[in-house]
Amino acid sequence: MNKTHTRSPFAKPMMFLAWATLLLLLYLYFDDSLSNRFNPNQNLQFEGGAITLEQNRQGHYVVDGEINGKLVTLMLDTGATTTSIPAHLANRLQLEAGHPYPVSTANGTVTVYRTQVQSLKIGPLTLYNLDASLNPGQQDDTILLGMNALRHLELVQRGQTLTIRK
Repeated sequence: MNKTHTRSPFAKPMMFLAWATLLLLLYLYFDDSLSNRFNPNQNLQFEGGAITLEQNRQGHYVVDGEINGKLVTLMLDTGATTTSIPAHLANRLQLEAGHPYPVSTANGTVTVYRTQVQSLKIGPLTLYNLDASLNPGQQDDTILLGMNALRHLELVQRGQTLTIRK
């Protein structure tokens, strides 16, 4: 007896949909996992007037914050004199490029542009009227929070955590 199997016209599209769903779920899982490794402080802990940050895998303190009411990613950089903002974020953050001046960076000398941040917020802590620079050499979206901002905060590091108070 010869049996012939007929395939449903929906078999290939359903198989494609199943694989696409699996790939999407894997992407979302690993994207979130990598994001948490770079910035483990996406859910800030605020107790007694202080914020506690955890180091990321590279030993940096990275935290979400706001500049002029817009969500940004900040990396605390005690080696930076002034807060450095990637120039391509200027329009989104409502920042104007002012006078150009040269600065020495780990990658050599670069010309940056003075700007003024009206407000910078990390959790419940807010700083106002901070000088900053717009740096055309910074290609990613991470803002380097320099000593001109950090000097207004009390920083206490213990092990792999950093406590910040205003």
